[in-house]
Amino acid sequence: MTIKDLAQKTGYAVGTVSRALNGHPNVSPKARTIILQAAKESGFQLNTNAKQLKQTHSNAILVVVKGVGNELFSEMLETIQRCVAQTRYQLLVDYMDEDMSEVARAVRLCRERKPLGVIFLGGSNQNFNKDFSAIDIPCVVVTNNASTLPFANLSSVTTDDREVARQAIETMIALGHRRIAVIGGDPTISDTSRLRLEGCMDAFRAHGLPFDTARDYRAGRYSWHNGYEAAQDLIRSGSRFTAIFAAADVMAVGAIRALWENGLRVPRDVSVMGVDGLPLGSYLVPQLATVIQDGTALAKRGVEILLRSIEEGTPACHETVPFRIARRESLRRIQAQGET
Repeated sequence: MTIKDLAQKTGYAVGTVSRALNGHPNVSPKARTIILQAAKESGFQLNTNAKQLKQTHSNAILVVVKGVGNELFSEMLETIQRCVAQTRYQLLVDYMDEDMSEVARAVRLCRERKPLGVIFLGGSNQNFNKDFSAIDIPCVVVTNNASTLPFANLSSVTTDDREVARQAIETMIALGHRRIAVIGGDPTISDTSRLRLEGCMDAFRAHGLPFDTARDYRAGRYSWHNGYEAAQDLIRSGSRFTAIFAAADVMAVGAIRALWENGLRVPRDVSVMGVDGLPLGSYLVPQLATVIQDGTALAKRGVEILLRSIEEGTPACHETVPFRIARRESLRRIQAQGET
């Protein structure tokens, strides 16, 4: 009989069973009673030698932030810090580049720092499928949907990224735009980027509009600079468009600068729309149209779900937070081609 066998028998996560057997305080009375009774009935014997060799968990919650230039994550981290500051836990924060595996990084940090739980800001289901089985403590991935992954200790809180992009493109089409360029992340390493590109394609197909990814899509990091470079490349390529949809506000701001440097004014010549709803967008001239994600709600629910998993042994859950379209000054109505 192993801890994994006990977990399967009782229905609790391996981490919860381990904490109950080792007398850890962060286990609900109900879970502790069920687990200890099952261990007694099964004749389970805790390997005390292994226990002595293994360092106990710290009193920390680890946050792995994927993307050093992601302004939305920076705002969400402030909310996480405020929430955790009201508890007895410490907060460990680790920033990493977008093209690195957040799960492999977390596996190493869990081994070294031994946190009670992990919050991932951003991630890729491919990375979770590959490496997450090595993590047995409660985890929550925020801004990614992990509901299809087979891990009982992994929850998720996200926005419907595919629908976000679809509605953004639909908004531009309703204003008469038929040639829309898209700036986003690398869909091969980011689930968010892939889903937002798919949402764009859904809208284009629904209206029978042409969209060639080689011609009309530019991928880069979620940063001001990469939005700027992507727009510059679109202009240099000779691509013709009346609007740009950027999958992040920071990219949209960079794109507006590139358009201005090439003599194109927003929204007179090109309409621009972003995603995230960063406060900066309200103060730009023109104000940036965007899809507003509720970063505060995403972060707050991520913390709440993780704390319940740590303290009460609650099962994994998956939630979607609503968004809203902010149609601001960087969008304008045009006469669609073929209209009179």
